Amino acid sequence: MKALVITSLSGPEALAVQDGAEPSLKPGQTLVRVAAGGLNFADFMTAQGGYPGTPAPPLIAGREFAGVDESSGQRVMGYMQWGAFAERVAAYPNMIWPAPEHWTDEQAAAFPVNYFTAYLGYWQAGMTQPPAGRTHRALIHAVAGGVGTAAVQIGRILGVEMYGTSSSDEKLARVKELGLQHGINYKQRDYEEVVKDLTRGEGVDAVFEMLGGEHTAKSLRCLRDFGRVIQYGTATGKPPQLDVRALYAKSASIQGLWLTYLSQKREIMEPAWKQLSEWIGQRKLAPAIGHVFPLERAVEAYKLLQEGKNYGKLVIKIG
Repeated sequence: MKALVITSLSGPEALAVQDGAEPSLKPGQTLVRVAAGGLNFADFMTAQGGYPGTPAPPLIAGREFAGVDESSGQRVMGYMQWGAFAERVAAYPNMIWPAPEHWTDEQAAAFPVNYFTAYLGYWQAGMTQPPAGRTHRALIHAVAGGVGTAAVQIGRILGVEMYGTSSSDEKLARVKELGLQHGINYKQRDYEEVVKDLTRGEGVDAVFEMLGGEHTAKSLRCLRDFGRVIQYGTATGKPPQLDVRALYAKSASIQGLWLTYLSQKREIMEPAWKQLSEWIGQRKLAPAIGHVFPLERAVEAYKLLQEGKNYGKLVIKIG
């Protein structure tokens, strides 16, 4: 079978489409014939050796996929740590979900990482239930990306007042169509100052933070009292910095979110899927897809993600 292989941990140039052995099923696993895979920044980090726990190459790239469960004939979408960008994958039943009938394979491949991450971010921030007497506010970094667009769609359903950062007015305009109220072009304005001005100095209840470096400290200063920074990545490659004074002054907190860890906890994932699937059935959620690349052009997709030029989700067509 064909697969996208990371031949060395040296970046997108080390990716190659190769013929490999069919996956061998472990007890309890099922075989999925893959149609498409969703590309995430964690995949780029894995390719260049910046993702914790990455096995020694060669290894098959990819974390999420959509296709057909060969044991049942059902269309499914799924998640795994790596190995998803192949014509067939061995998947555990608790890590696959039925693909909505009204979604394409590309949309289904764009779902698991982004929507579970976004929903669990709101859940960890205590924002999945309406607050008493005020509206929840959230600052979403990289709001035009995969997790960002998912967070905007979910935030709109939850009634959250959302502030989002991006490098492009054009991308911000597209995200506003999804429900974003306040777009901030960080190349033109300091988002910390904009949030302070727009909230009359109060700040937001949660920040979805995946940049690291100085942005963790800046995000802390954007919080309301008792607010939370939900840290789910370090796209800058720099360790998160802390503003301890802001942490103390606002009784704020920083909470990590790692989907790989949470995905193993059925008591967390099943309620999340129950809510997300209900919204999908009501046609309230639909992945925003920016580009679809054939498997042979996967390197282009990785580089587009690296350059931050994508809107929404990048998808790789496999089957």
